[in-house]
Amino acid sequence: MRFVTVKSIEQQDIQATHRVRTEIKDHRNAKANQIRGLVAEYGLVAPKTLLALRRAIPEWLEDAQNGLTDYFRSLLHGLWDDLLTLEDRLKKLDKEIETLARSNEVAKRLQQLRGVGPIVATALVATVGDGAQYSKGRQMAAALGLTPRQNSSGDRYRQATSSQRRGGCTGKQDCAHGLGHATQRHRLRSKPQHMLSWKYEGEPQ
Repeated sequence: MRFVTVKSIEQQDIQATHRVRTEIKDHRNAKANQIRGLVAEYGLVAPKTLLALRRAIPEWLEDAQNGLTDYFRSLLHGLWDDLLTLEDRLKKLDKEIETLARSNEVAKRLQQLRGVGPIVATALVATVGDGAQYSKGRQMAAALGLTPRQNSSGDRYRQATSSQRRGGCTGKQDCAHGLGHATQRHRLRSKPQHMLSWKYEGEPQ
């Protein structure tokens, strides 16, 4: 029987930081979607990215000919302030995570891996510590929930995809994104230069 390793106080602090960050990030995305939905009722649509939405909202507020009423403009201004507040809070937490990553030796070693930045490194430290409790990489991957789901029965073997929300890893989605960045960059580097129509410059998470 395998037992879960007791987390240290430092791991608990890092895990709490990640959980607060995830919650604020979800609130930020929900607020952005709320703004999109309300503004769309007036016939105004912005591209899907948050960057495009941040550029579009001030333009909507300043344009007096876009069909928005004065009352809705006041509502939109309040929603815009809420979105900026959430983004400022998210940036502060990112800086705190960077500070935690610089002060932890395991996190500093993890960041030497391709595709691993402060967020992924501290998430792994919070979840598995130094990883000494695992004898194989497969054991650690299974504990993090990064292995594909199994839907096998009898002589039938069914292997599904790995869900980013399955498993107990703090910041598992960020781990999956970091792995995706590293994989994509490796694939592009293995192709001849004349076959590349664009250059991928994904930042480690």
